[in-house]
Amino acid sequence: MKTYLVTGAAGFIGSNYIKYLLGNFDDIKIVVLDALTYAGYLGTIHEDIDNDRCRFYKGDIGDLPLVNRLFQEFRFDVVVNFAAESHVDRSIENPQLFLQTNILGTQTLLEAARASWTTGRDAQGYPTWRNGVRFHQVSTDEVYGSLGKEGFFTETTPLSPHSPYSASKASADMVVIAYRDTFKMPVSITRCSNNYGPYQFPEKLIPLVINNILEHKKLPVYGQGLNIRDWLYVEDHCKAIETVIRQGADGSIYNVGGHNEMTNIDIVKLIISTIHDMMETTPAYRALLKDQKKA
Repeated sequence: MKTYLVTGAAGFIGSNYIKYLLGNFDDIKIVVLDALTYAGYLGTIHEDIDNDRCRFYKGDIGDLPLVNRLFQEFRFDVVVNFAAESHVDRSIENPQLFLQTNILGTQTLLEAARASWTTGRDAQGYPTWRNGVRFHQVSTDEVYGSLGKEGFFTETTPLSPHSPYSASKASADMVVIAYRDTFKMPVSITRCSNNYGPYQFPEKLIPLVINNILEHKKLPVYGQGLNIRDWLYVEDHCKAIETVIRQGADGSIYNVGGHNEMTNIDIVKLIISTIHDMMETTPAYRALLKDQKKA
Protein backbone atom coordinates (compact mmCIF):
# COMPACT_ATOMS: atom_id res chain seq x y z
CA MET A 1 0.00 0.00 0.00
CA LYS A 2 1.12 3.53 -0.78
CA THR A 3 -0.08 6.51 1.23
CA TYR A 4 -0.97 9.72 -0.59
CA LEU A 5 -1.26 13.18 0.91
CA VAL A 6 -3.81 14.95 -1.27
CA THR A 7 -4.16 18.63 -0.45
CA GLY A 8 -7.19 20.66 -1.44
CA ALA A 9 -9.24 17.52 -2.00
CA ALA A 10 -12.50 19.10 -0.84
CA GLY A 11 -12.33 21.28 -3.93
CA PHE A 12 -13.60 20.51 -7.40
CA ILE A 13 -10.72 18.64 -9.06
CA GLY A 14 -9.30 17.24 -5.83
CA SER A 15 -12.59 15.66 -4.79
CA ASN A 16 -12.94 14.01 -8.19
CA TYR A 17 -9.36 12.79 -7.91
CA ILE A 18 -9.78 10.99 -4.59
CA LYS A 19 -13.04 9.44 -5.82
CA TYR A 20 -11.13 8.24 -8.87
CA LEU A 21 -8.32 6.78 -6.73
CA LEU A 22 -10.64 5.03 -4.28
CA GLY A 23 -12.77 3.64 -7.08
CA ASN A 24 -9.93 2.32 -9.23
CA PHE A 25 -6.96 1.39 -7.01
CA ASP A 26 -6.86 -0.93 -4.02
CA ASP A 27 -3.19 -0.21 -3.25
CA ILE A 28 -3.61 3.40 -2.11
CA LYS A 29 -4.49 5.02 1.19
CA ILE A 30 -5.27 8.74 1.27
CA VAL A 31 -4.91 11.54 3.78
CA VAL A 32 -6.78 14.69 2.78
CA LEU A 33 -5.58 18.09 4.00
CA ASP A 34 -7.90 20.98 3.20
CA ALA A 35 -8.45 24.39 4.79
CA LEU A 36 -12.10 24.40 3.61
CA THR A 37 -11.97 27.91 2.19
CA TYR A 38 -14.71 29.29 -0.08
CA ALA A 39 -14.16 26.67 -2.82
CA GLY A 40 -13.80 23.69 -0.48
CA TYR A 41 -16.95 21.81 0.49
CA LEU A 42 -16.64 18.85 2.82
CA GLY A 43 -20.02 17.53 1.74
CA THR A 44 -18.53 16.63 -1.63
CA ILE A 45 -16.32 13.96 -0.04
CA HIS A 46 -18.15 13.14 3.19
CA GLU A 47 -18.89 9.60 1.94
CA ASP A 48 -15.23 9.01 1.05
CA ILE A 49 -13.47 10.04 4.29
CA ASP A 50 -13.17 8.88 7.91
CA ASN A 51 -12.49 5.23 7.08
CA ASP A 52 -9.49 2.90 6.85
CA ARG A 53 -8.58 4.12 3.37
CA CYS A 54 -9.20 7.86 3.55
CA ARG A 55 -8.72 10.27 6.48
CA PHE A 56 -9.51 13.99 6.54
CA TYR A 57 -7.67 16.78 8.34
CA LYS A 58 -8.68 20.42 8.27
CA GLY A 59 -5.68 22.69 7.96
CA ASP A 60 -3.56 25.04 5.89
CA ILE A 61 -0.73 23.76 3.70
CA GLY A 62 1.30 26.69 5.02
CA ASP A 63 1.14 25.33 8.59
CA LEU A 64 4.55 23.66 8.77
CA PRO A 65 4.14 22.07 12.24
CA LEU A 66 0.86 20.46 11.13
CA VAL A 67 2.28 19.29 7.81
CA ASN A 68 5.40 17.86 9.52
CA ARG A 69 3.23 16.03 12.05
CA LEU A 70 1.19 14.42 9.26
CA PHE A 71 4.36 13.34 7.45
CA GLN A 72 5.72 11.79 10.65
CA GLU A 73 2.47 9.97 11.41
CA PHE A 74 1.68 8.64 7.95
CA ARG A 75 5.07 8.46 6.13
CA PHE A 76 3.57 9.62 2.86
CA ASP A 77 4.87 8.13 -0.37
CA VAL A 78 3.21 10.67 -2.69
CA VAL A 79 2.09 14.27 -2.30
CA VAL A 80 -0.48 15.60 -4.78
CA ASN A 81 -0.90 19.33 -4.29
CA PHE A 82 -4.26 20.65 -5.47
CA ALA A 83 -4.47 23.23 -2.68
CA ALA A 84 -4.58 26.73 -4.14
CA GLU A 85 -6.53 29.91 -4.26
CA SER A 86 -7.79 29.57 -7.80
CA HIS A 87 -10.05 32.30 -9.11
CA VAL A 88 -8.70 35.14 -11.25
CA ASP A 89 -11.22 37.76 -10.08
CA ARG A 90 -10.58 36.95 -6.43
CA SER A 91 -6.83 37.20 -7.02
CA ILE A 92 -7.34 40.76 -8.23
CA GLU A 93 -9.25 41.58 -5.04
CA ASN A 94 -6.66 40.03 -2.70
CA PRO A 95 -3.33 39.27 -4.44
CA GLN A 96 -1.39 38.69 -1.21
CA LEU A 97 -3.58 35.75 -0.18
CA PHE A 98 -2.88 34.04 -3.51
CA LEU A 99 0.87 34.58 -3.24
CA GLN A 100 0.94 33.30 0.33
CA THR A 101 -1.11 30.16 -0.26
CA ASN A 102 0.00 29.20 -3.74
CA ILE A 103 3.72 29.96 -3.45
CA LEU A 104 4.67 29.76 0.22
CA GLY A 105 2.17 26.97 0.89
CA THR A 106 3.72 24.89 -1.88
CA GLN A 107 7.20 25.55 -0.50
CA THR A 108 6.05 24.42 2.95
CA LEU A 109 4.86 21.11 1.53
CA LEU A 110 8.11 20.66 -0.39
CA GLU A 111 10.17 21.32 2.73
CA ALA A 112 8.18 18.84 4.80
CA ALA A 113 8.56 16.23 2.06
CA ARG A 114 12.30 16.88 1.83
CA ALA A 115 12.73 16.41 5.57
CA SER A 116 10.70 13.20 5.54
CA TRP A 117 12.02 11.58 2.37
CA THR A 118 15.76 12.32 2.48
CA THR A 119 17.78 9.23 3.44
CA GLY A 120 21.33 10.58 3.17
CA ARG A 121 23.80 12.08 0.69
CA ASP A 122 25.39 10.72 -2.47
CA ALA A 123 29.04 11.09 -3.51
CA GLN A 124 28.33 14.52 -5.04
CA GLY A 125 26.65 15.74 -1.87
CA TYR A 126 23.10 15.61 -3.21
CA PRO A 127 20.34 14.16 -1.01
CA THR A 128 19.32 10.56 -1.60
CA TRP A 129 15.64 9.75 -1.50
CA ARG A 130 13.39 7.02 -0.19
CA ASN A 131 12.30 4.70 -2.99
CA GLY A 132 8.98 5.36 -4.68
CA VAL A 133 8.32 8.88 -3.42
CA ARG A 134 6.97 11.66 -5.64
CA PHE A 135 5.83 15.27 -5.17
CA HIS A 136 3.26 16.14 -7.80
CA GLN A 137 2.22 19.76 -8.37
CA VAL A 138 -1.15 20.37 -10.03
CA SER A 139 -0.80 23.55 -12.05
CA THR A 140 -2.73 25.30 -14.81
CA ASP A 141 -2.27 26.32 -18.42
CA GLU A 142 -3.05 29.88 -17.35
CA VAL A 143 0.66 30.22 -16.61
CA TYR A 144 1.07 30.43 -20.41
CA GLY A 145 -1.31 33.37 -20.81
CA SER A 146 -4.22 33.53 -23.27
CA LEU A 147 -4.74 30.83 -25.86
CA GLY A 148 -4.40 32.34 -29.34
CA LYS A 149 -5.41 31.29 -32.82
CA GLU A 150 -2.29 29.14 -33.15
CA GLY A 151 -3.98 26.44 -31.07
CA PHE A 152 -3.23 24.63 -27.83
CA PHE A 153 -0.20 25.23 -25.62
CA THR A 154 2.81 22.92 -25.52
CA GLU A 155 5.26 22.22 -22.71
CA THR A 156 7.75 24.56 -24.40
CA THR A 157 5.34 27.51 -24.61
CA PRO A 158 6.94 30.45 -22.72
CA LEU A 159 5.33 31.36 -19.42
CA SER A 160 3.32 34.56 -19.65
CA PRO A 161 1.03 34.95 -16.61
CA HIS A 162 -1.17 38.05 -16.55
CA SER A 163 -3.04 37.89 -13.23
CA PRO A 164 -1.97 37.48 -9.59
CA TYR A 165 -3.50 33.98 -9.74
CA SER A 166 -1.57 32.78 -12.79
CA ALA A 167 1.60 34.50 -11.59
CA SER A 168 1.34 32.71 -8.25
CA LYS A 169 0.86 29.34 -9.97
CA ALA A 170 3.81 29.94 -12.30
CA SER A 171 5.92 30.90 -9.29
CA ALA A 172 4.89 27.75 -7.42
CA ASP A 173 5.90 25.67 -10.45
CA MET A 174 9.31 27.35 -10.42
CA VAL A 175 9.73 26.55 -6.72
CA VAL A 176 8.94 22.88 -7.42
CA ILE A 177 11.47 22.83 -10.25
CA ALA A 178 14.02 24.54 -8.00
CA TYR A 179 13.65 21.73 -5.44
CA ARG A 180 14.25 19.26 -8.26
CA ASP A 181 17.35 21.09 -9.50
CA THR A 182 18.77 21.91 -6.06
CA PHE A 183 17.95 18.77 -4.10
CA LYS A 184 17.19 16.22 -6.87
CA MET A 185 13.76 15.73 -5.30
CA PRO A 186 11.47 13.41 -7.30
CA VAL A 187 8.83 15.82 -8.62
CA SER A 188 6.44 16.22 -11.52
CA ILE A 189 4.04 18.93 -12.68
CA THR A 190 0.87 18.84 -14.74
CA ARG A 191 -0.64 21.96 -16.28
CA CYS A 192 -4.27 21.47 -17.16
CA SER A 193 -6.71 23.39 -19.29
CA ASN A 194 -10.17 24.46 -18.03
CA ASN A 195 -11.87 21.59 -16.23
CA TYR A 196 -15.60 20.91 -16.11
CA GLY A 197 -17.67 18.21 -14.47
CA PRO A 198 -19.30 17.13 -11.18
CA TYR A 199 -18.91 19.19 -7.99
CA GLN A 200 -17.54 22.28 -9.74
CA PHE A 201 -17.83 25.48 -7.73
CA PRO A 202 -20.65 27.57 -9.29
CA GLU A 203 -18.49 30.66 -9.87
CA LYS A 204 -16.83 28.91 -12.84
CA LEU A 205 -18.17 29.56 -16.34
CA ILE A 206 -20.01 26.34 -17.20
CA PRO A 207 -21.89 25.74 -13.91
CA LEU A 208 -22.53 29.47 -13.57
CA VAL A 209 -24.10 29.69 -17.02
CA ILE A 210 -26.22 26.58 -16.36
CA ASN A 211 -27.44 27.95 -13.01
CA ASN A 212 -28.20 31.36 -14.48
CA ILE A 213 -30.18 29.87 -17.37
CA LEU A 214 -32.26 27.76 -15.00
CA GLU A 215 -32.83 30.75 -12.71
CA HIS A 216 -33.52 33.17 -15.62
CA LYS A 217 -30.57 35.42 -14.78
CA LYS A 218 -28.22 37.31 -17.09
CA LEU A 219 -25.37 35.23 -18.48
CA PRO A 220 -21.80 36.14 -17.45
CA VAL A 221 -19.90 36.86 -20.67
CA TYR A 222 -17.08 39.39 -20.52
CA GLY A 223 -16.74 41.67 -23.54
CA GLN A 224 -17.55 39.82 -26.74
CA GLY A 225 -16.71 36.44 -25.18
CA LEU A 226 -13.90 35.81 -27.65
CA ASN A 227 -11.32 34.51 -25.17
CA ILE A 228 -10.37 30.98 -26.21
CA ARG A 229 -10.07 28.15 -23.69
CA ASP A 230 -9.48 24.43 -24.00
CA TRP A 231 -12.03 22.38 -22.03
CA LEU A 232 -11.12 19.15 -20.22
CA TYR A 233 -13.48 16.73 -18.48
CA VAL A 234 -12.37 16.44 -14.87
CA GLU A 235 -12.16 12.62 -14.71
CA ASP A 236 -9.88 12.62 -17.76
CA HIS A 237 -7.68 15.07 -15.87
CA CYS A 238 -7.63 12.78 -12.82
CA LYS A 239 -6.59 9.82 -14.96
CA ALA A 240 -3.78 11.89 -16.48
CA ILE A 241 -2.46 12.96 -13.07
CA GLU A 242 -2.28 9.40 -11.82
CA THR A 243 -0.63 8.25 -15.05
CA VAL A 244 2.06 10.89 -14.63
CA ILE A 245 2.63 9.95 -10.98
CA ARG A 246 3.03 6.28 -11.86
CA GLN A 247 4.79 6.53 -15.22
CA GLY A 248 6.03 10.10 -15.73
CA ALA A 249 9.70 11.01 -15.68
CA ASP A 250 11.04 12.70 -12.56
CA GLY A 251 11.35 16.43 -13.01
CA SER A 252 9.02 16.54 -16.01
CA ILE A 253 6.17 18.89 -16.86
CA TYR A 254 3.14 17.58 -18.73
CA ASN A 255 0.31 19.58 -20.25
CA VAL A 256 -3.12 17.97 -19.91
CA GLY A 257 -5.85 19.15 -22.28
CA GLY A 258 -8.98 18.00 -24.02
CA HIS A 259 -8.27 19.41 -27.51
CA ASN A 260 -11.61 21.22 -27.16
CA GLU A 261 -10.65 24.81 -27.91
CA MET A 262 -13.68 27.10 -27.95
CA THR A 263 -14.44 30.76 -27.31
CA ASN A 264 -16.40 31.59 -24.17
CA ILE A 265 -19.33 32.85 -26.24
CA ASP A 266 -19.47 29.56 -28.17
CA ILE A 267 -19.49 27.64 -24.89
CA VAL A 268 -22.39 29.76 -23.66
CA LYS A 269 -24.32 29.24 -26.90
CA LEU A 270 -23.71 25.48 -26.73
CA ILE A 271 -25.02 25.33 -23.15
CA ILE A 272 -28.12 27.33 -24.09
CA SER A 273 -28.83 25.02 -27.03
CA THR A 274 -28.23 21.86 -24.99
CA ILE A 275 -30.48 22.91 -22.11
CA HIS A 276 -33.18 24.00 -24.56
CA ASP A 277 -33.07 20.63 -26.34
CA MET A 278 -33.10 18.71 -23.05
CA MET A 279 -36.08 20.64 -21.72
CA GLU A 280 -38.06 20.20 -24.92
CA THR A 281 -37.65 16.42 -24.69
CA THR A 282 -38.66 16.29 -21.02
CA PRO A 283 -42.26 15.05 -20.54
CA ALA A 284 -42.93 17.57 -17.78
CA TYR A 285 -41.74 20.40 -20.02
CA ARG A 286 -43.93 19.23 -22.94
CA ALA A 287 -46.92 19.04 -20.58
CA LEU A 288 -46.20 22.58 -19.41
CA LEU A 289 -46.19 23.80 -23.00
CA LYS A 290 -49.59 22.16 -23.62
CA ASP A 291 -51.04 23.80 -20.51
CA GLN A 292 -49.72 27.17 -21.62
CA LYS A 293 -51.35 26.79 -25.06
CA LYS A 294 -54.70 25.93 -23.45
CA ALA A 295 -54.50 29.02 -21.28
